[in-house]
Amino acid sequence: MLDKIIRWSVENKIIVFLFVLGIIGFGFYSLTKIPIGAVPDVTNNQVQVITTSRNLSTEDVEKYLTYPIELEMVNLPGVKEIRSVSKFGLSVVTIVFEDKIGTYLPRQLIAEKIKIAEERIPAGFGKPFMGPISTGLGEIFQYIIDVKPGYEDRYSLTDLRTIQDWIVKRQLSGISGVVEVNTWGGFLKQYEVAVSPERLRAMNIDLVQVFKALEENNAIAGGGYIEKTNESYFIRAEGQVKTLEEIGLIVVDNRNGLPIYVRDLASVGFGHANRFGAITANGQGEKVLGQVMMLKDADSKATIDRVKAKLEQIKPTLPEGIVVNGFLDRSELIGKTTFTIAENLVLGCLIVVFVVVLLLGNLRSGLVVSSVIPLSLLFALSMMYIFGVDANLMSLGAIDFGIIIDGAVIIVEFIAFQLTAKYGLLLGLSKSEMKIQKDKIAVESASKMMHSAVFGQIIIIIVFIPILSLSGVEGKMFGPMAKVFSFALIGTMLLGMTYVPVVSSLFLKPTDPNKRNITKRLIDWINSLYGPSINWALDRKKTVLALAVAILVVAFGIFSRMGGEFIPTLDEGDFVIQPVLKTGTTLSNTIETTTEIEKILLEFPEVDQVVSRIGAAEIPTDPMSMEESDIIVTLLPPKEWKTASTKDELADAFKEALSVIPGLEFEFTQPIEMRFNELITGVRADLAIKVFGEDLTVLNQKALEIEAAIKGVEGAADIIVEKTAGLPQMKIRYDREKIAKYGINISTLNDIITMGFAGKAAGTVFEGEKQFDLVIRFPQEFRTDLDNIRRASVNLPDGSSLPLSEFAEIYLDKGPAKISRDGTRRRVVIGVNVRNRDLQSVVTDIQQIIQSEIDLPEGYFLDYGGQFENLNMAKARLMVAVPIALALILLLLYFALSSMKEALMIYTAIPFSAVGGILLLYFRGMPFSISAGVGFIALFGIAVLNGIVLIEHFKELQKDHEGDLKSLILRGTQERLRPVLLTAAAAAMGFLPMAISTSAGAEVQRPLATVVVGGLISATLLTMIVLPVLYTIFHSTKKSHETDK
Repeated sequence: MLDKIIRWSVENKIIVFLFVLGIIGFGFYSLTKIPIGAVPDVTNNQVQVITTSRNLSTEDVEKYLTYPIELEMVNLPGVKEIRSVSKFGLSVVTIVFEDKIGTYLPRQLIAEKIKIAEERIPAGFGKPFMGPISTGLGEIFQYIIDVKPGYEDRYSLTDLRTIQDWIVKRQLSGISGVVEVNTWGGFLKQYEVAVSPERLRAMNIDLVQVFKALEENNAIAGGGYIEKTNESYFIRAEGQVKTLEEIGLIVVDNRNGLPIYVRDLASVGFGHANRFGAITANGQGEKVLGQVMMLKDADSKATIDRVKAKLEQIKPTLPEGIVVNGFLDRSELIGKTTFTIAENLVLGCLIVVFVVVLLLGNLRSGLVVSSVIPLSLLFALSMMYIFGVDANLMSLGAIDFGIIIDGAVIIVEFIAFQLTAKYGLLLGLSKSEMKIQKDKIAVESASKMMHSAVFGQIIIIIVFIPILSLSGVEGKMFGPMAKVFSFALIGTMLLGMTYVPVVSSLFLKPTDPNKRNITKRLIDWINSLYGPSINWALDRKKTVLALAVAILVVAFGIFSRMGGEFIPTLDEGDFVIQPVLKTGTTLSNTIETTTEIEKILLEFPEVDQVVSRIGAAEIPTDPMSMEESDIIVTLLPPKEWKTASTKDELADAFKEALSVIPGLEFEFTQPIEMRFNELITGVRADLAIKVFGEDLTVLNQKALEIEAAIKGVEGAADIIVEKTAGLPQMKIRYDREKIAKYGINISTLNDIITMGFAGKAAGTVFEGEKQFDLVIRFPQEFRTDLDNIRRASVNLPDGSSLPLSEFAEIYLDKGPAKISRDGTRRRVVIGVNVRNRDLQSVVTDIQQIIQSEIDLPEGYFLDYGGQFENLNMAKARLMVAVPIALALILLLLYFALSSMKEALMIYTAIPFSAVGGILLLYFRGMPFSISAGVGFIALFGIAVLNGIVLIEHFKELQKDHEGDLKSLILRGTQERLRPVLLTAAAAAMGFLPMAISTSAGAEVQRPLATVVVGGLISATLLTMIVLPVLYTIFHSTKKSHETDK
């Protein structure tokens, strides 16, 4: 079959070239259409159900909002996990589904269940809605609405918020790929009716009466139409208020023919909604932030480009002195990682070309092999476009051209070898005869070597199948790499059967075998070292095998003590600092603290901008309290740094500088890393120690005990206990006997508290297209302390009034700040970020301490989450995937060689290739990670290729060899030394730029490349030293030799 394809290709060269042109054309077209990102999106398939109820306490939010929603969602098909956060005025329930169920079906199922849950939620407590269809990579662009110098006095925070909501946000919302534009900070403008409690008492008017008057005097109506002569007149009643004066003229009551207006009871003006979040920036105080969220699976690069283009269009429409300052732009990270990909591909390609040309000793042969590289890459790009694989650090960045062109190297090397061997025969031939002979040599040589080449490539493709079977985070991270590698290998196989023989027959020339060039000298020099080594090894078989086993034992001993981490952290080039303030800290105090932090950080020459996000945004997908903040620090390129040379050193310098602010702890992370951790595991830290139980006080106490116990663990950099307790509350406990005595209802008292202190919307006021709530509440001076609540006036049925304190006990108390639940069980988290040490070692130390020092009450238990949870799940999957890969390799070797004995011989390359990978990881101080694990799987497939080439050659030589077995092996190894070195060096060198790269994003690829480079070195030594020794042992008797003949 393969022979026929090769023969047909050489006979139909024009059709083959047209096929190649097709690959080139479609490849370049695909390149313009493939979505480009920084890293694969590893977020799980989740939907957030958010309910905001501005006035409910944490316990009430859990009881009335979170619990009914969790109850409805728990039985949905495909649900893997449910977790929730309840805090003052906010419930966020996250439902994680299986990936196979898709993006939109879960939302449809949840939409149905939300309707049922709404019936269980009391009226006025809030309506649940689904969060945007976005992921951990969704926050693609963030900006602040800034004021130019000299215009600061012209715009208030309310004005900036209105500009964001009604000018910038509205125009960005329609962009393809944008699912949401979230607003954070500033003051949400309202038309405020600040009713004086004293005037209400004096005029004996109820607050509810004022509310009803506002509600009933701000409406429009239609009366159909009237036909008059030839026209229809449509009746429209305009009762909507338009100005503050009109609101003031609304009548509340009429006493003795005299109206009592709203303006008689209240001051009417502009106010703002109670807020639970704010933004500060660059030490200049408060700002307004816009956060562009990308639709799940959209093209991030293209979407950001569209957003930036739209912002340029918006610029002229902004009020004078207003600018949109983009401070966090994902396209910068995409640019850096794209540069890393290009750098690795180009350098890898050049090194491979150099190695191939050097070891083939023939520029033409080298160029033929090298031409396969761009063609296989274009074929892979075409397949990526067809199968919807994004171009990013892991898909394109992990391609090794040395491995991909192994098959082409074997074929071209053998064709060149045959042409050189028949140099004398070809020398005197005419052009037409020469062409016929070259075609014949190309067909015969390609046919002979294609068996080894194809089998080798099929083995590598099959080895990638277990990687494709990985699920969860590691499946999404490394699946694209396996797909693209397989695409490129399939492309090379097709080109090896068609393009390579055709180009070889056209461009390769016979060279004089006696002519000495640099390659011959190099191979002779290597042979001069290798000859005595293989002779020594064949004479001392037991010593060689004993040494080999000893090296194996040492290497696997090192591996057993090697630390572990999930996936090396991608350096995003920016920081997120999370200061931990006291629970219940006021928003204004948090704003002061973050502004002070910004000023300190801006003194560092490495810092470009500092923007702080405090509390919750308009759509609170990231539910933080008012004392919690994310301080985003954008940094200048590392080459401009002066204070430190690494990010860890810079983090330490920041911590030291910030230590001047008393009573603060800090967590350091990165924007994408923080979002991924939070969305995937519900925790922002690398390691989450979760304590489960019923009583929030006990949970908090045990969490503090664990924090104190693990403080001294090396590598545990930021240890932060989730703030669950200590939220200051003003509690109102009603006395039902007194309420019954005066004949009033609790709902009446609740209305006074809600309307007077929180404020309640009585309608909407339109300014053109803009809409603002018309809100009723007490003036600011009547909403400051406990006495204001006590003195709030309650009108009685008999016309008299009494203060609220007559009907209730009003006192200060502490309540839960936040209630987190996992799988419908309450829990508290101790978050640990790991720095300057591997995750596995830190966890092992922490587990030992907790086991010996912490006693948990009955019904309470511990669990470990975060990145550590991902590491364990991935390890468990690799424990299945690796044996499957190994079994498939053995099966294919048996099919290739038709001998289990020889298959097992070649199979020994696998443990020996692992030796090199382990030792190089160890010498470079790298822990085992899932990235390295994937490197080992890929390495095992590559390691057996040279073994196949060598054993096949030994079997070929046996047919006509006259001497003993040793001379056969010496001849075979000498003849195959160059192709073995060629394929191994090309594969190892192709990964070399990736293994030593320090560019953005190289951290993720480095362990994978290190394993392959180290493994190929040890696998090559095995192939050329230990494999011949094993061959002589298995074929030691003359009888065996004769049988093989």
